[in-house]
Amino acid sequence: MASNSVSENFDLTPLGALTADARQLVARCLVPVSFEAGHREVLSPGLWLLIEGSARASLPTRTEALSPGAALGSETLWGVGSVQCELEATAPCRWWHLAPSSFQALSDADARVALELLLALLRANATPALHGVNAGRAPSRRSKVVLQLPDREWVVPVGTTFHELLPERHENLPVVAALVDNKAMSLASAVTSNCQLAPLTTRHWEGQRIHRHSLALLALEAAQRIAPELSVRMGPSVGFGRRILAGRLVNSELRDFANRLEAEMHQLRSAPLRVSEEHWTVAEAREYFASQGWEHAQQLLDTWRDATVPMVSYGSVYALNTSPVVTRGSALDGCFILHDENLVLLVYGKRTHDLPPPSRTLPPSALSVVGDLAQPVPRSTHRLLLGQAHANHEVEHQEQAWLQALGVGSVGAFNRACVTANVPGLLRVAEAFQEKRLTVIADEIQRRADEIDIVCIAGPSASGKTTFIRRLSVQLQVNGIQPVALGLDDYYVDRVRTPRDETGDYDFEALGAIDLTLLEAHLKRLVAGERVRTARFDFATGQSHPTGGRELVLRPRDVLLLEGIHGLNPALLGSIPATRVFRIFVCPLMQLAFDQLSSVHASDVRLIRRIVRDRHGRGYSAAETIARWPKVRAGERKHIYPFQGNSDAVFDSALVYELSVLRVYAERYLLEVPEAHPSYTTAFRLMQLLDRFVSIYPDHVPATSILREFVGGSGFES
Repeated sequence: MASNSVSENFDLTPLGALTADARQLVARCLVPVSFEAGHREVLSPGLWLLIEGSARASLPTRTEALSPGAALGSETLWGVGSVQCELEATAPCRWWHLAPSSFQALSDADARVALELLLALLRANATPALHGVNAGRAPSRRSKVVLQLPDREWVVPVGTTFHELLPERHENLPVVAALVDNKAMSLASAVTSNCQLAPLTTRHWEGQRIHRHSLALLALEAAQRIAPELSVRMGPSVGFGRRILAGRLVNSELRDFANRLEAEMHQLRSAPLRVSEEHWTVAEAREYFASQGWEHAQQLLDTWRDATVPMVSYGSVYALNTSPVVTRGSALDGCFILHDENLVLLVYGKRTHDLPPPSRTLPPSALSVVGDLAQPVPRSTHRLLLGQAHANHEVEHQEQAWLQALGVGSVGAFNRACVTANVPGLLRVAEAFQEKRLTVIADEIQRRADEIDIVCIAGPSASGKTTFIRRLSVQLQVNGIQPVALGLDDYYVDRVRTPRDETGDYDFEALGAIDLTLLEAHLKRLVAGERVRTARFDFATGQSHPTGGRELVLRPRDVLLLEGIHGLNPALLGSIPATRVFRIFVCPLMQLAFDQLSSVHASDVRLIRRIVRDRHGRGYSAAETIARWPKVRAGERKHIYPFQGNSDAVFDSALVYELSVLRVYAERYLLEVPEAHPSYTTAFRLMQLLDRFVSIYPDHVPATSILREFVGGSGFES
């Protein structure tokens, strides 16, 4: 609290007309704040009075020089606005700050003095510092709201920020956002109505996504500070991290950039974090992106349907505000920069030199703490991380070439093409490119036909494996090779022998759920040309029948197609020589960019595919599908991605147009998720994602398309 002596300076401010008694009471509520010259600060809600020195304020439409007597933020006293005005001290300066909570306490103690204070501010026409989610709001019709917390009810003043209401940590994890009626919101936002409130931490996958998105924004800000001449943008996600694209830097220049980038990111998060969340006009945002060379963002604004554009920054680099961002630097730990001669990665996890090299049972992508060995060996975490990133990069590089040739290298460019170009033609080209990649794989199998006996196909949920296998079978037959299918599901052990996961449920995705001994014996006999009665698993009774399945035999020019979650794991086939096996990884990998910061996550594409398929094809609601998703993802990280490097071929099952088609179905299914359901947090975010795509009806989607596996109408359905 300020001492009573501050009241003698009231004549410098709009409060000079207050009575002596009012001065005494108001003085007790004021907090003195000092800034050194050059200091930058995003002002918190409340009244700010400049007493000494000078400053410059960045307001919604202008920059204003301030001298003693200036007042900012008066309207935030009664709940309008949030942390949005950025201040720069042009000389050492002193301020008084009256927080909304202190003003509410003053109102409760003496309503007459509070009214006198408001009248003084109105007479002086104090400038409100508003620019953001609450900009332009009329004063609230209520002064207090009721918050429903998990353990209690809380009455608070309107305009209180979630920063003030939620702790920095919850259950020993950083709070990265607020869950307001199950919607993720920035901690800098203010409460305006009755709601349910809970902290969102990195324990929840939506919290993890916010944390990683914020790290990427921090990386862009750090890059701008250390190398403003470079055009730096975030590249595709690689699961355990994300690529950083730094122009044409290679070798020692890239190494120097990576080292400086990590140091600057550490410096930024160690100091008070400057967060600006603003709403700009479309013209203003387009002009800014043009000045920065952000073509993807410019293209997206061509089909922007809102009156304003949400923007976010950690300093000088502004990006589209597509997600809440972390507002406390202390929560932005747990990352490091990894590099080699031509690749820079933002890796999620803490750098450590004590972690042993990963093995097939301890893969890097399954670790919560990722190590970077001081002297990496071929099997080190360092090498495996870079190896996986390079594998994804090769596929992405090929795709970007044809996307650019087609003129649809970003979400904005794709939307524009949908409006101005021939949509059926766009679909045909996308399908033809995918078919070409599939024929390349079939041709490689034909080239090695004398060496290959088994083709293993694996990929995460909703990858389109079923349609891929059927289309590959057709291409193999065109090449004179007869495919023979064998399902891993029929080699489950008896249910009583099935391993259980950490929750006590049967873990059907564990390698131990498969009778590996029986599978290896059957495969060896098949490869030797013997006729084999395969196994069958009775899902109704949970019983395995080792010889209850189909009778198979592999003739010359036949190849066995083996599909299952463990298809990339060498342990699946035991002692069968690796040279006799061709492994294919199937997954949607394409990640169209919104701007330099944000892209479409491949995991979101798979989740939306699964929501649509499960809702109209299997009778599961979107809420149920979303609720099961964390366990599905955990199984993939454990059993598929660690072995991705073993694949002989990678097939990207993504289609550039698919979210536009899936939107036609998914929007309705997502709207069915009740607001009170835990799945609503993800459902709401996915609706916002789909809203950025132009809708395309499925009339021109071919019957053989992988997309038909999810929307129905597949030509492969019997």
